[in-house]
Amino acid sequence: MLSAQSLALIDREVAKYPADQKRSAVMGALRIALTERRETGATPEERCLNTEVIEFVANYLQIAPVAAYEVATFYNMYDMKPVGKYKITVCTNLPCALSGGVNAAEYISKKLGVGIGETTADGMYTLLEGECMGACGDAPVLLVNNHKMCSFMTPEAIDKKLAELK
Repeated sequence: MLSAQSLALIDREVAKYPADQKRSAVMGALRIALTERRETGATPEERCLNTEVIEFVANYLQIAPVAAYEVATFYNMYDMKPVGKYKITVCTNLPCALSGGVNAAEYISKKLGVGIGETTADGMYTLLEGECMGACGDAPVLLVNNHKMCSFMTPEAIDKKLAELK
């Protein structure tokens, strides 16, 4: 279900904790599983976590599947439903909003032709609003696929980032 490389990365996560505390590695293991699925999935349905993947991770960690499912459904960094190849999350909390975060989200929305929470028809982009990303001084900020933080996202910077993602 996951590649040998992903399983090796999960093993590294597990090694960070005492042998009887494998559950502590569940967040990292789910992140690794989602990263592999996002990078290798051909369709939006293959680029998110589903019940089978979550159960696989739980069994690999020797924990109850419900324990992994609780984590996957609690945190918004885990995609439980299909998203575009590029998930763009724009911070619209107050500090970013005051520095153009809402304007950035509106600009991206118009540029892509989708609303917040929607995916483009070609499956390339999903636009989301996000909570504070801890970079208020760099506002407005956005996060691409939960990994790449982009700062000072003016319309010009947004155009450049979207061109890079194509």
